[in-house]
Amino acid sequence: MSSSKRHSMVPAVSNSGPRPPVNFSSSLTVAETAILVGTHSITIQSESVLHPRSKLESTNGSILIGRRCIIHERTHIGAVGNDDASGGVLLGDYVTVEVGSVIQAGGTEIGTDTVIGVRSRIGSGAIIGKNCTISPMTVIKPGEKIPDYTVVYSNGQRRTDRRGVADLKHKAQARQIDVLRRLIPNKAEKWLS
Repeated sequence: MSSSKRHSMVPAVSNSGPRPPVNFSSSLTVAETAILVGTHSITIQSESVLHPRSKLESTNGSILIGRRCIIHERTHIGAVGNDDASGGVLLGDYVTVEVGSVIQAGGTEIGTDTVIGVRSRIGSGAIIGKNCTISPMTVIKPGEKIPDYTVVYSNGQRRTDRRGVADLKHKAQARQIDVLRRLIPNKAEKWLS
C-alpha cells in the first residue's frame, strides 16, 4: 500500500552535517525547515528572515548576513565552489536573495541594497557592489567584481541604475519583512541550544 505523503528532497536537518556556531539577533525570523550547517560561525543581524528550506553552509568560512535581509526558499548561501577557495560570505544590509539562488563561499561579498534574482549563481570570491540588481538566472563568475549601481542581465549585458530610490526600497523591504514575520513561525531557538 502506497503512502500519499509527499517526501521532501531536502535531507533532514539532523542528517545534513555538523551544527555551526551561531550568533543571532533576537528580532530575526528563522523558519523551522531552514538548514544551517558547517563548522564556521553564522551571524544573522536584526530583522532578517530565513525562509523554509533555505540553506546556510559555513564549511569554507563564516557567514555574515546584515540587517533586514530576506533569504528566500531553496537558496544555498556558502556553497562550496569548484576552486576550493577559503573564506566565507558577507551580505550587506537590505539584501534580498531570491528563490533557488546559489552564493558560493570563498570571500564572496554582496553589497547593501542588492537583489540577487531567482536561480542566479554567484561564484566564489565575487564582489558585488551596493544597490546592484542581478536579474534571474544570471551567472556571476568566480572572482568577478560588479561596481555599485549595476544591473546585470542573464545574457551578460549590464547597465548603470542610479535612480536614487534607496529610501523607497528600504520602506518596501521593511513592510515585506513585517508580513513575513507574521507568516513564518520563528524557530531560531532551535539553533541556539
